[in-house]
Amino acid sequence: MTTGTLFGIGVGPGDPELLTVKGARLLASCDHVFAPKPPDAPSSVSLEIVRNYVKDGAVIHEVIFPMTKDPEELARRWDESAARVARVLQTGADVCYLTLGDTFLYSTYIYLVQALRRRLPDVNVVTVPGVSSFSAAAALAEFPLGEGNEPVTVIPTGEDLGDIRKVLAKGGTAVLMKIGKRLKRILGLLENVGAIDRGVFVSRAGMQGERVEKDLRRLAGDAGDGTGNLSVILVRGKPADRKKEKT
Repeated sequence: MTTGTLFGIGVGPGDPELLTVKGARLLASCDHVFAPKPPDAPSSVSLEIVRNYVKDGAVIHEVIFPMTKDPEELARRWDESAARVARVLQTGADVCYLTLGDTFLYSTYIYLVQALRRRLPDVNVVTVPGVSSFSAAAALAEFPLGEGNEPVTVIPTGEDLGDIRKVLAKGGTAVLMKIGKRLKRILGLLENVGAIDRGVFVSRAGMQGERVEKDLRRLAGDAGDGTGNLSVILVRGKPADRKKEKT
């Protein structure tokens, strides 16, 4: 029996109308849809975004992705997820795997494909890119991501904010992702380096509860969890840096 095809579909940042035409077409014909979600979430955010595009009668498989940094636990959980996908593919059926934003940008899909390749090295994989969260954020805030020869640096925030400080120091646009519970500390860093007036904050782009804040100081009073990983901060380089790039 012929093995089915894995279709990885980036569903975009939240607005269902930002799903690509190709992604919508594939979902309308696919009998098996795998939708990742955190263990404590009531449902998959990516599935809710595209639910109206999913084929009637399609089997929905929820994949609980681990919220841990233990490499052995991560490897075990992704191997289990790949085994579930492989079993469906080996029946000859195709599979659509959903992921927020773009498929290969800080995505659960990356680990799924790697684990699946170890099981089925010759499996056919078709990856459909999606609109990234920072592209949607820039559009909502009318924020130019890059002009002329300016560099654009995308960086996930971590417990050590030293890397962010280095990115801000080199100029260009900085895209800070995965804000999480570090929002208050990031705001402090931006204030400290004199960049807070050059940034915008966007959370839940295209979703209910969307927020676009161009005055980052307004976030200081409610800097809780930064809407989890569904938030992004865009920061422009110093005016002098931008002028230098254009000369």
